[in-house]
Amino acid sequence: MKYIFCALWFLYSGSLFAQKSMQVSAVAFYNFENLFDTSDDPKNWGDDEFLPTGTYNYTGKVYKEKLHNLATVISQLGTNITPDGPAIIGTAEIENDQVLKDLTQQPEIKGRYRFIHFDSYDSRGIDVAMLYNPAYFKVLHAKGLFVDISKTGDMKGGKTRDVLYVNGLLAGDTVHIFVNHWPSRRGGEAASAPLRAAAALVSKKIMDSLRAKNPDTKIILMGDLNDDPTNESVSLVLGAKGAINYVSNNELYNPWVWYYQKGYGTLGYDDRWNLFDQIIISGSFLKKNNKDQNHWEYYKSEVFKKDFMTEKFGQYKGYPKRSFSNNQWNNGYSDHFPTIVYFIKTAK
Repeated sequence: MKYIFCALWFLYSGSLFAQKSMQVSAVAFYNFENLFDTSDDPKNWGDDEFLPTGTYNYTGKVYKEKLHNLATVISQLGTNITPDGPAIIGTAEIENDQVLKDLTQQPEIKGRYRFIHFDSYDSRGIDVAMLYNPAYFKVLHAKGLFVDISKTGDMKGGKTRDVLYVNGLLAGDTVHIFVNHWPSRRGGEAASAPLRAAAALVSKKIMDSLRAKNPDTKIILMGDLNDDPTNESVSLVLGAKGAINYVSNNELYNPWVWYYQKGYGTLGYDDRWNLFDQIIISGSFLKKNNKDQNHWEYYKSEVFKKDFMTEKFGQYKGYPKRSFSNNQWNNGYSDHFPTIVYFIKTAK
């Protein structure tokens, strides 16, 4: 279990209160930005650009550097609070099982993570997945949830990523996890909004069913939503609230509303910040609703932004240091910053 003892870690709530030994666990989300292998999959036209003969000149050397760079970030996620890093990391933009096998074998994180992934029908051949540390998370059930956008908006016949649903034990607590990568804003934000609303409803229906059976159900919805915390797909379809005092047990709390309103983001586009990478939790994680200190409760969240992950020059200066710039290998990490949510409970 992950322990941070009171001699090293103090909790503040207005003023310092009684020092206790606490357990802490972290959950993260990170868009890997086009993590393809170098083999041509004839069933997947989306990997054509990411081949040694493709427009990105995606050679074996580039692939190895990409894996190393991602593993470097993962190895540092949340370690200032929990030395072993996140128990769970949701991911997006991965091609297949092979890239996850190669990533988890990188020296920086080797032996730390296993993964869950199902192939989906996405037109580009990219999926979501979940890394987890088996020392802190036990998988009970997992499946892909189909997202049908064939009759939605101007994208009739289009295909997008499935939602990855995982039910498991987070260091003793039963949790339900939904990893998402909603349809992009291609064609315009307003025109494509119905696609993201349709994707949001896939998780919403399952969550409503779970909470109808048990209002105290612990839910974590994460992903690259391609919408900001205040967009309708998040605030109305999911009903995720940013005001923590007004979130009941069976509602959703979105800690990223505050970040977004203060101008923080996880990716930059057209000289402005967006905060698409969100981790949304059920109100049952909140202290005011958590009647038992032996269960995980929400502590805090952060956009994980290290100096080495930030672009220093050019048109993307200040933004995440992306893998490619103008189709040339940029020796970067991702065009998104990761996000992290921390949970705590009293250590036995």
